[in-house]
Amino acid sequence: MNSEYSPPFVLSALILTRVADIAERIGQVKAATEGPGALMLRRINRIRTIHGTLAIEGNRLTQEQVTAILDGRRVLAPPREVQEVRNALLAYERFRQWTPSAEGDLLEAHGVLMAALMERPGTYRGGGVGVMAGETLVHMAPPAGRVPTLMADLLGWLGRSADHPLISSSVFHYELEFIHPFADGNGRTGRLWQTLILSRWRTLFADLPIETMVYANQGAYYQAIQDSTEASSATPFIEFMLRVIQAALAELESEPRAGTLPEQVSEQVTEQVTEQVGRLLAVLGSDACSAKDLMSRLGLAHRPTLLYDYLRPALAAGWVAMTDPDHPRSPRQRYCMTAVGKRLAASRPPEQRTP
Repeated sequence: MNSEYSPPFVLSALILTRVADIAERIGQVKAATEGPGALMLRRINRIRTIHGTLAIEGNRLTQEQVTAILDGRRVLAPPREVQEVRNALLAYERFRQWTPSAEGDLLEAHGVLMAALMERPGTYRGGGVGVMAGETLVHMAPPAGRVPTLMADLLGWLGRSADHPLISSSVFHYELEFIHPFADGNGRTGRLWQTLILSRWRTLFADLPIETMVYANQGAYYQAIQDSTEASSATPFIEFMLRVIQAALAELESEPRAGTLPEQVSEQVTEQVTEQVGRLLAVLGSDACSAKDLMSRLGLAHRPTLLYDYLRPALAAGWVAMTDPDHPRSPRQRYCMTAVGKRLAASRPPEQRTP
């Protein structure tokens, strides 16, 4: 391990400008990640993150199918693609327990992401690998024998780096793609690890769907990697990732605040409500139902799914209320729609009002 190693990059004027802009935006969007509607917003963004990072790798499942897998419902799709979603959901659920500069944690994360998808997940590759663009070889990764040393140097640098996390996370992401330490799953691992690094700086990044913006700019993503490789500097990739983060924050700024009336809810959030909370509102109707009744009506087998994916978001948003809020664990507890919840349910198209 080289304790003096530092990846090559230059802090361009564009990088400095974008870092300053992102820092300012974070203060402006903080309210969107807090308050009574935060739980639902985090769930929506997590679904978008999983969909985006896997779509980059060719996974064809929709956001609705990702949601269904999260809910424990059966999805008719290729088994490998379903497995990819399950793995990614588990990895993003666990990633708060991982340390960015710990090699063991990085290998564990890769093992979770690639479980049942390749031989020996969670281990470095043992052979050569090249990155192809169609029929063209665009990057020949370093020999397998050098991978452990290169990764030790990179992780060592990350652990002692004094660079801004916006910069160090982008550098690490690029360098991991350049080294290509795994036989498969390098892209999704690099994107996960950048999110992990950023979340250690500001927790809101744990739920910011950066991967969705990368997917929307997939061609530019690969071009930035290639430009950095040709320049022997991570600078082009840093500039690209900062632009993507700016876009993700700008979108979050435009999200509606929790507790708004149905006519103020954006189309995007309404679609997500239809998937989870919308189903709950549809089965509730004008009734006051027990948790057991709701599970039966929704066709759910696991009480935690009802609690975390249906009831808590609806309660937090103010669309559903408890009949005995002073005793939330009461065996006589029932759940009913609030006036705002009824207006939300009524505002949905007729074809979306049944579960």
